[in-house]
Amino acid sequence: MSVKDGKADLATFWDHLDELRSCIIRAVLFTILLSAIAFCMKDLMFSVVLAPRNSNFITYRLLGVEAFSIHLMNIGLTEQFMIHIRTAIYFGVLLASPYILYLIFRFVSPALYSNEKRYALWLITSAYIMFMIGTLLNYFLIFPLTLKFLGTYQISSDVANMLTIQSYIDTLLMMNMIMGVIFEMPVMCWIMARMGIITDSYMRKYRRHAIVLILIVAAIITPTTDAFTLFVVSLPIWLLYEASIFIVKIAKPKEIKE
Repeated sequence: MSVKDGKADLATFWDHLDELRSCIIRAVLFTILLSAIAFCMKDLMFSVVLAPRNSNFITYRLLGVEAFSIHLMNIGLTEQFMIHIRTAIYFGVLLASPYILYLIFRFVSPALYSNEKRYALWLITSAYIMFMIGTLLNYFLIFPLTLKFLGTYQISSDVANMLTIQSYIDTLLMMNMIMGVIFEMPVMCWIMARMGIITDSYMRKYRRHAIVLILIVAAIITPTTDAFTLFVVSLPIWLLYEASIFIVKIAKPKEIKE
């Protein structure tokens, strides 16, 4: 390689580095902007976040749950303010994620062939949609059922539940993340199928094992003795697994198709 070529490669490297830095700065600034907007819209944001704590929430009304209300308390001097900031950041990241994913795709797309760009765009879009579906399912179904059971569960009528706002927010955000990741199953299975790691016959062979694992995961997410709740939580995860089998079948390379 000539000195001229080396200088050209070095210039290209720094150009890519500048572009990456520009993407990161724009993503961070946009996230900060949306987080600030969410922070200023405190009443609206927490009306959404705190809605599942009483029986007029839409999920409880549809399921015919008896009237109840869970009272939250604060035990730290700075706790409510820090929760306000953290929740606003969460909403900011969630709302900014489409733009962040667009920046990522625009940065890597010049190095991809046309068919690779199509696959990359499909993967990014599908991963985002599935994560949002998992988050919404958790907010409207899994978290309310978990909150209703754990928030009203008593070992004795002499022991009252005193739930903190910290515990409430931590549980909600953690479960949102868990369900969002779980709903990436079809996307991850598609990737592994394209790499030849798994096949649809392999997934069908271990379907029973997967169902047992799904029930265990559902029981961990919603630690309730109610069989209906366990069924409601495990059903969408099982449907994801069945959908993943179909996706793997059509995604596996031609040379290993049965």
